[in-house]
Amino acid sequence: MTMTDPVADLLTRLRNANSAHHDSVTLPSSKLKTHIAEILQQEGYIAGWETSDARVGKNLTLTLKYGPNRERSIAGIKRVSKPGLRVYAKSTELPTVLGGLGVAILSTSSGLLTDRQAEQKGVGGEVLAYVW
Repeated sequence: MTMTDPVADLLTRLRNANSAHHDSVTLPSSKLKTHIAEILQQEGYIAGWETSDARVGKNLTLTLKYGPNRERSIAGIKRVSKPGLRVYAKSTELPTVLGGLGVAILSTSSGLLTDRQAEQKGVGGEVLAYVW
């Protein structure tokens, strides 16, 4: 069966594994998902990620990150632009998450960027998700 929104699937699996205190989560891989994983690792929300061969295609394994007393590093994650309603942001009207404490992930003409990186480059794009 084809999946209509693979990004939402990634975010939901990550949210569920994080709330259940799992150490890692495995899901089908794609270029977009690996770029999202790179951004999450750069921003310090996950410990790491890796791809591996599966029976069909590849799998993406995200290693979750917790504090010393098992506090979650991801407090919340929200899908913004959906297949039924795309959400775009101009370079002058980029979203801020929790007053700059969180991260907005944008799909721009320069690739996937955070809200801060898009502001530095002066580009806008589709707002994929908020992470805080």
